[in-house]
Amino acid sequence: MEEQQQYIKNKNSLLTGLGSSLFYYKWITKNIGFFLFVAALAVVYIANGHKADKTIRDINTTAKNVEDMKYEYKTLKSEMIFKCREDEVVKGALPLGLQLPTQPPIYIESQTTNKK
Repeated sequence: MEEQQQYIKNKNSLLTGLGSSLFYYKWITKNIGFFLFVAALAVVYIANGHKADKTIRDINTTAKNVEDMKYEYKTLKSEMIFKCREDEVVKGALPLGLQLPTQPPIYIESQTTNKK
């Protein structure tokens, strides 16, 4: 029983001695630079996390825009290929009064004279 009380006294005295020495005013003022350094590191760590999250959101947005542009490109390309077919060009030219020629083209031959 006496050993238990002695153990408890030693434990309490150790904790009070440790607590009073840890939070002693001179110790705190001596280590204020370290505390400020740790606080600055915490702020930088939090800011880095926010910046990383923003970068990931930007990457995802850009990837979505690339996919949308790719689908738009494929759609426009297929429309252009469809409109460039001969029968579609003829349909587009009819309101302008243009028609396919019914006669074959006339070839003009040039006469060259050889001067020697």
